[in-house]
Amino acid sequence: MDQDYERRLLRQINHQNLPEDQLSKSEGATCSPVSIKSGDRFIPTRAGSNWSINFHYANENCQSPNQNRRSKDAGSDTGKDAVAYAALLRNELLGAGIESVPDPHADDRRHTVLSQDTHSLFRYTVHTKRVPLDSSSEVSPYSLSPLSNKSHKLLRSPRKPARKISKIPFKVLDAPELQDDFYLNLVDWSAGNLLSVGLGACVYLWSACTSQVTRLCDLSVDGDSVTSVCWNERGSLVAVGTHKGYVQIWDAAGGRKLTSLEGHSARVGALAWNGEQLSSGSRDRVILQRDVRTPPSAERRLQGHRQEVCGLKWSPDHQHLASGGNDNKLLVWNSSSLLPVQQYSDHLAAVKAIAWSPHQHGLLVSGGGTADRCLRFWNTLTGQALQSTDTGSQVCNLAWSKHANELVSTHGYSQNQILVWKYPSLTQVAKLTGHSYRVLYLAVSPDGEAIVTGAGDETLRFWNVFSKTRCTKESKSVLNLFTRIR
Repeated sequence: MDQDYERRLLRQINHQNLPEDQLSKSEGATCSPVSIKSGDRFIPTRAGSNWSINFHYANENCQSPNQNRRSKDAGSDTGKDAVAYAALLRNELLGAGIESVPDPHADDRRHTVLSQDTHSLFRYTVHTKRVPLDSSSEVSPYSLSPLSNKSHKLLRSPRKPARKISKIPFKVLDAPELQDDFYLNLVDWSAGNLLSVGLGACVYLWSACTSQVTRLCDLSVDGDSVTSVCWNERGSLVAVGTHKGYVQIWDAAGGRKLTSLEGHSARVGALAWNGEQLSSGSRDRVILQRDVRTPPSAERRLQGHRQEVCGLKWSPDHQHLASGGNDNKLLVWNSSSLLPVQQYSDHLAAVKAIAWSPHQHGLLVSGGGTADRCLRFWNTLTGQALQSTDTGSQVCNLAWSKHANELVSTHGYSQNQILVWKYPSLTQVAKLTGHSYRVLYLAVSPDGEAIVTGAGDETLRFWNVFSKTRCTKESKSVLNLFTRIR
């Protein structure tokens, strides 16, 4: 190449790369760059572009939303290996300097790129290798590995052991005549490790310790049937709601009926104990609250729903009762008022699934029916709606883990699945399938590790979904809980 032509070309390139405030100063400058060391080759450096972000979204943009959701489910070793591999590529190709494997559940969109301040896309310079400040952790000069020092730290960083949730139930029991009715609650697990199940006109008790089955009662003599069962906190008494509107209290150990409570004019589909007090919700739209130690006349009538009451749950502090109805309403009552103190109307279908968080005071989650399909979280201390997510199918039941900030939801139309969620990220930890009908019934074992699900396919399936690992202090923080997620 002609030397004069090469000088003119270099002068033009350097003139274009300089900022505007230095253009006037560079008119009389020489043809070589002012502060940039040049070589005999033109090597473009694209420091002005966020290549790290483009690299991260290269494959995501080609996938559907369902595929992206599955790719973020990092519950398997393959998912975590993919995260580590992506971090390794960023180190080697982009100089990201990542020294530890990022949390797979964290939002990768929060990563920022520290790039040099430049006004041009291309710049021609000679790169010199910088010596790391921490020479003690430098890779040995005799190492044959092509990886950088940061990548070696990344590969040596400790990794959390992968949590594996079996997708196969560890026990399956036949449950003939288990009704396929969304508004009933026919399964409950006691503190004494006894499972009560309402099958047709009978209530059966199954011992998780001995696998022995006993029949507690038979309502067919009175021409009645079981519509709900619920254990008290001690696990000594079981309440049985009937189709004719009665609530019977049974002593499980003695196998005898203690009392039968009247007051409802239609079936009792929801029951909830609060110490020695028992709340019952009925198709007659009334909630009755009675103390089993006092005469039946001493009762509180709570009227707020316009259709059948299908969900009842007391808060862990025994101060508030949450009720869900077929009128798409979620109501919160206190222990003294006859009117609801809070009312939530965001659901578009019946609200049966209700659960109070045992970890964070005032946190309530509810799930809607087929026309709604959403999980919604509420701060009952302020009446604020926190966040919601569309599950894609009817929400039939909800339960929190006793040890970690996780919850499980069971679903009906149209996927009949069981989902384990991590809160507050709402990441799906596991998806369990096996029931051929709607998973209408759910109960948690007294140790908090296993759950039992029941469906209209007349089976009870037992799953190990929760661990005994305690949640961290950050997940228990009230400040983290009640931050609105938009």
